[in-house]
Parts: sequence; structure tokens; C-alpha cells
Amino acid sequence: QVQLVESGGGLVQAGGSLRLSCAASGRTFSSYAMGWFRQAPGKERESVARFSWSGSNTYYADSVKGRFTISRDNAKNTVYLQMNSLKPEDTAVYYCNVRISGVDYWGQGTQVTVSS
Repeated sequence: QVQLVESGGGLVQAGGSLRLSCAASGRTFSSYAMGWFRQAPGKERESVARFSWSGSNTYYADSVKGRFTISRDNAKNTVYLQMNSLKPEDTAVYYCNVRISGVDYWGQGTQVTVSS
């Protein structure tokens, strides 16, 4: 059974940094495209950063380019999201995602709050 567990969220001042972690279990994830999404109150869930299926490419939302970095440790089955120069508009619940055979799996989410 696929399970994703996020951690690392919290409250930070604008300009600060956080690193989110997503620990995956249930299979080996090195062959799947994993990524991070976020959902702010009253807004739709949006893609923030993700790996390509091959894992050799990364993609970022325009709003986070140059500030966020996605990385992975295949030996630990863990994906990270390093978030720098955080802004109040980055406030949201952040979710880890993996798509396997057309099915999306999600973690429970971790809250990130950026104060101005």
C-alpha cells in the first residue's frame, strides 16, 4: 500500500526558509514522477514542483522558480522541497504526490504559514 507522509511545515517570517520532507513507502518510488502541490484557503490545489517520469528533469510553478528546489533521495524513498525567500502568498497546505498507473496518491499535507 502506497503511503506518503509529509513533515517540515510550520510558521516562518517572510524571507525565511523551510524544508519539507515526504517519506514514501509501499514500493520503490525511483521510477515514478513525484511532486509537491499546495492548496491555499479558498483556492484550488496547484502544482508547485515535480520530477519528470524519468526523474532527470524538474518543473516548477512560475511563482516559485528560483526560490524552491525539489530533490529526492532514492535510497531513503524521500522527496524534499527546499523553500527559500518565503512570501505570505506561499501560505498553504503542502501535499506530496505520486502518480502510479494513472492513480494519484496524496499525503495528509503539512501546513506552511508565512507571516508578513
